Amino acid sequence: MPGRERRDADRGFVTAESAVVLPVLVMFATALVWGLLVVAAQIQCVDAARTGARAAARQDPAGAVVEVAREAAPRDASVTVSREGDQVRVTVVAKPPALHGLPFEVREEAVASAEEMVGVRGP
Repeated sequence: MPGRERRDADRGFVTAESAVVLPVLVMFATALVWGLLVVAAQIQCVDAARTGARAAARQDPAGAVVEVAREAAPRDASVTVSREGDQVRVTVVAKPPALHGLPFEVREEAVASAEEMVGVRGP
């Protein structure tokens, strides 16, 4: 039967195509999850920097500002607080989870006016 021989021959092609497509799908899914982890870490850094900047603007002690920012930041993030004139700047730098082997990090800064300077006019 010629039809049956054709179906049997096609069965091997489906297996070969699956063997090629499955690794591509796994790599795509892995890249998608990796991208989501990076975006989540970036959002956490944004929140941490803003929280730290608000605390620094209220004139909280530098140690308290760093602690508040670290609570909102991803694990093992570094937090830097600086003051330039009437503005405070909080910088949060973190490595996204599950990417410790890659030289990749997310960074976010937030700047706020110190409350003691708000509404004060110069000479």
